[in-house]
Amino acid sequence: MTVTIRRFTEKDAAATAQLYFDAVRIGGLGPYSEAETVAWVKEIPEIETWRERLSAQSTFIAEQAGDIIGFLAINDAGYIDLAFVAPEVQGQGVAFTLYKAAEKQAVQQGLSRLTAHASLLAHPFFLRQGWTALEEEWVERHGQVLRRFYMEKNL
Repeated sequence: MTVTIRRFTEKDAAATAQLYFDAVRIGGLGPYSEAETVAWVKEIPEIETWRERLSAQSTFIAEQAGDIIGFLAINDAGYIDLAFVAPEVQGQGVAFTLYKAAEKQAVQQGLSRLTAHASLLAHPFFLRQGWTALEEEWVERHGQVLRRFYMEKNL
């Protein structure tokens, strides 16, 4: 699989919002129930708010044949806010490629630590990248309680 990594542009907002929705609602099944995925993401994010959220961070886009197949957003403090891959390419190295681009940037910025709130789906991925789970958390979303982990990696 040939994956190209580039930076987010404002024109990517609608495609990444749809990918986020699909990644949670389809890709999140298994670790989470259908009711939990619906509570996590009830609808596709409002595009302007989404555009602002991704534009305010360093957001990396993974493309294949011109299609967006994943994205990762990291803020200036090293917090990975969002990391999602299209369900049809999960497990094919897209998340790894995105993550390596973000980690490289963090090292170049002189950051000493990365943090994230990792879902049950992302938790094993982060562990494989050398991260440590600091705390298991339970968060309420629209009447459902979702399990996740607060994680870190020292650089």
